[in-house]
Amino acid sequence: MLIGVIADDFTGASDIANTLTKGLPGEGGLLTAQYMGVPRGAAQSDVEAGVVALTSRSIPADDAVVQSLEALKWLLAQGCRQIVFKYCSTFDSTPDGNIGPVAEALAKRLGVKGVVVCPAFPGAGRTIYQGHLFVRDRLLSESGMEKHPLTPMTDPDIRRWLTRQTTEPVGLAAMETVGQGSDALREALAQAGERGETLVVTDAISNSDLEVIGAACADAPLITGGSGVALALPANFIRRGEARGTENSFAGIEGAEAILAGSCSGATRRQIEVHAKTHPTLAIDVDAVMSGALTGEQVLSFIEENSGRAPLAYSSGDPVAVAAAQEKYGREAVAARLDTLFGETARVLVDRGTRRLVIAGGETSGAVVQALGLGALRVGPEIDPGVPILTNAEGTLALALKSGNFGSENFLAKALDAMAGR
Repeated sequence: MLIGVIADDFTGASDIANTLTKGLPGEGGLLTAQYMGVPRGAAQSDVEAGVVALTSRSIPADDAVVQSLEALKWLLAQGCRQIVFKYCSTFDSTPDGNIGPVAEALAKRLGVKGVVVCPAFPGAGRTIYQGHLFVRDRLLSESGMEKHPLTPMTDPDIRRWLTRQTTEPVGLAAMETVGQGSDALREALAQAGERGETLVVTDAISNSDLEVIGAACADAPLITGGSGVALALPANFIRRGEARGTENSFAGIEGAEAILAGSCSGATRRQIEVHAKTHPTLAIDVDAVMSGALTGEQVLSFIEENSGRAPLAYSSGDPVAVAAAQEKYGREAVAARLDTLFGETARVLVDRGTRRLVIAGGETSGAVVQALGLGALRVGPEIDPGVPILTNAEGTLALALKSGNFGSENFLAKALDAMAGR
């Protein structure tokens, strides 16, 4: 294994696994596997990039550090030459963690400073300029992320946000440096390390900037960022003859299908609205779930009765309604009950023969994948930017784990068609 990734949620893991599998146009990517948590045994010998998916984004920072260091230990044991700490391209965190503490802990364990921090993903409209994160033409704090129910991002200045989370100085490699090319950026990162800056927020507004970052970090033991930061990393190994550059192939998996959505992002709510115009949908009312009036068996019955029609069950609501439910029952209680509902529903569906699953939302995806007890997943073709098809080792189950903000308006039906090879 050449590259090892520690991802702080399941959809983000799929996102960067997709990036590593694709690589740069014309050069190919790496044979990539995604693992649901830290594996107990060794990776298969042909895997060139391994992505360990954790559920560490919203847990206490100390616990996130412990989990991440455990993943690092396993990846190093597989021979990884480069580690990537992957977090969301909207830098989902709070002033108390978890991105800064985990990044610092990984850097300390690897003995490095001047480590890139770059959540940019231009293909999805996430860019960084002068250390400030934008979502398309809006600052992060004006993009809707300031209303996120778990990790409200109220400050777009990533350097300032990280300073609240970390113990050591945070640097900036601005566009003026990135625009001078990989040699200039490599030197700037080295100088930042000499100044004692462990983490360095690095500007990127286009894929060409990400290529500069990838070339500058060809020999870097540690990189942190969104999936975009990995865009050019496979090419470093391919050009040195250490990897062949793989081409993705996928024949498709037919069979019963289901869509489960727990994300409250604007993009997912719009996808639900579009899907509901032509497909059966079931709105999961939080009050009904918390009171026991709506059970998992009812959700299962709805999906199975509508098999073949791309049925969708969702708990996604507008931020005001979500906040009201959290205030009434408690944020953790609501999250735990919904996660259990979605996870158990997915497990029973697969046991009864469902072969294609689309899951929207990071926490929901984590709950589903853990309930299914899947091992290593192979990364198939991309459905939409940042969302690939994942298949189990037996090739009998196809999954799409979609971050809440990702995907085109017709993504839900489109994903099911892609899984069937259509």
